[in-house]
Amino acid sequence: MLTPRAMVEFVSAEPFQPFRLHMASGRVFDIVHPEFIKVGRSSVTVYMPPDGAPGAADRWQEVSLMLLESVEPLPAKTTNGKI
Repeated sequence: MLTPRAMVEFVSAEPFQPFRLHMASGRVFDIVHPEFIKVGRSSVTVYMPPDGAPGAADRWQEVSLMLLESVEPLPAKTTNGKI
């Protein structure tokens, strides 16, 4: 379990570094922008862009911090989209 404080540190990092949430179920969530996650006391809300439109979020998932196993940074992409 990660604490809300640890999650806020990932979200508010300057400069923002995209990261991946690993759940106990094996599901993963990629957080590519700080506005796509909201940290609460016992959960986070992850906003997911619709297929084919990476700039807008129309779906969300409430994720319990108790079920969150780890957070890892995602590799930064270059301006041409390659790692």
